[in-house]
Amino acid sequence: MKKKLLYMLVAPALMFFSGCEDNLNTVPEGGIITTEQKQDVYDKDPSKAAAGVTGIYAQFSQYAPNENVLNRVNHHDIGYPSLMMFSDANGFDVVQDDNGYNWTTSSLEYSDRVYTSRECQIVWNNQYKIISNCNNVIAAIDPATEDPTSKYFLSQGLATRAFSYWVLAQLYQFNYVGNESKPCVPIVTPENAQNVAFEGAPRATVQQVYDLINADINTAITLLTAAEEADVTRDDKRYINLAVAYGLRARVNLTMHKYAEAAADATKAIEISEATPASIEDVSKPAFWTANESNWMWGILIAETDRVVTSGIVNWISHMGSLNYGYANYNKGRQINKKLYATIGDADARKGWWLDENKSSDNLSPEFAASMEAYGYKAYTQVKFAPYKNEAETATNANDIPMMRIEEMHLIKAEGEAMSGGDGKTTLENFVKTYRDPDYVCPAADPEGIQEEVFRQRRIELWGEGLVWFDIMRLNKGVDRRGAGYPNATMVFNIPAGDNTLLWRLPEAEIQANPAISEGDNNPSSPDPKPVPDVE
Repeated sequence: MKKKLLYMLVAPALMFFSGCEDNLNTVPEGGIITTEQKQDVYDKDPSKAAAGVTGIYAQFSQYAPNENVLNRVNHHDIGYPSLMMFSDANGFDVVQDDNGYNWTTSSLEYSDRVYTSRECQIVWNNQYKIISNCNNVIAAIDPATEDPTSKYFLSQGLATRAFSYWVLAQLYQFNYVGNESKPCVPIVTPENAQNVAFEGAPRATVQQVYDLINADINTAITLLTAAEEADVTRDDKRYINLAVAYGLRARVNLTMHKYAEAAADATKAIEISEATPASIEDVSKPAFWTANESNWMWGILIAETDRVVTSGIVNWISHMGSLNYGYANYNKGRQINKKLYATIGDADARKGWWLDENKSSDNLSPEFAASMEAYGYKAYTQVKFAPYKNEAETATNANDIPMMRIEEMHLIKAEGEAMSGGDGKTTLENFVKTYRDPDYVCPAADPEGIQEEVFRQRRIELWGEGLVWFDIMRLNKGVDRRGAGYPNATMVFNIPAGDNTLLWRLPEAEIQANPAISEGDNNPSSPDPKPVPDVE
């Protein structure tokens, strides 16, 4: 039974574009088409490869993709944005109320670490489905192809697989440095998929996972360079271009504490990207709702006809937004850690991304302000994310979702320079002064102090975008919610760095299905974190 279940999990990696109308693996006589023959088909009809690549990114936004596994529609089961919401709720900056309308309560209280939890299954299944779709594309294209379009398609599979394993690596094990030999997650590629289907896949080490990540992203950069030189470019921002690929490698290098390399990649991403940082004027009002904004490098594109939108409330901005109709209207919304808010300078345009202690924000139009008052939102509630088409209280929740913005590259560059002997302080000051706070002066002078200041800036700039958890893990931080303003005393934790509570556990279903993994191979089960006295 274990082999059968596991085969069902990895079978898509054995079939090229199994979800497409044409099955390129077999012929009517029952023979198997070779890789060379498939490549010939795709060289003649690139639209088939394009369909496979589109399938990768379609997986990022899904309506209840785990309905059959979990035997119900869960309103926080929406593809990659589920992971964004879960990880933000795990942290200490996206403050939330534990009530009946909050679908991320399990992540708020860390019961998502129970290996039978819905969240545990959602995260695992969604990421490995993306990897499976990437493997489908990778398996179909000759890595030695000279065709620029095929190079572009292959780059999408490799770069997205690198991103997906980078995400998994930071959920299921502590940071790369010092943990290289510890167990991470199973590796499934077209090369080993057939063996995996029958023998299972053990947890690879952190080093092995990062070796694959680096091989994939390095090859993707080479392929994208050639493709773009031949004028083969992406159609829109749901796809990865060369600048995004350098941005992904900058993230990987930062995670591995390869600071000079991270700074170099971030600098390259800035140089070649068409994206430009949002100006002070741009961020002095609610924004971040469309990939057409100049600062977006990569995003999840949402259409009005998508099922997550027509559902009304089963979408990211329903849970996250304050200015549109959705769950947030009833679960009291998302607030910023009030200690972090207090560190934002009065001249910083981002201070208006949240209501102040008097429940007002200079960034709001009278219509938006009236909407916030009507719903009774509390102090420090976010107004960073605008509603769709800037229409207050709209029920059309078709907001695009940011995956990478150019501002992040400037912050990576600053940290990377500071930690590798460069002038990261000047880089940081120039960025913040120009684009956010004209009065800003970096308070730190030494590398570690500048790194900590960049972390603070990232917590402000990237708030609510599902990225800060990765900073917590790569910097070996704990989760201290004291003084943050959590309304439920039961959610005030002080979890130390390195505590096993911070690690996700492999789902029970995976252990039952995978003959190469036993109960003893899982991350340790930790007791529920204990609430601690709050502080002002």
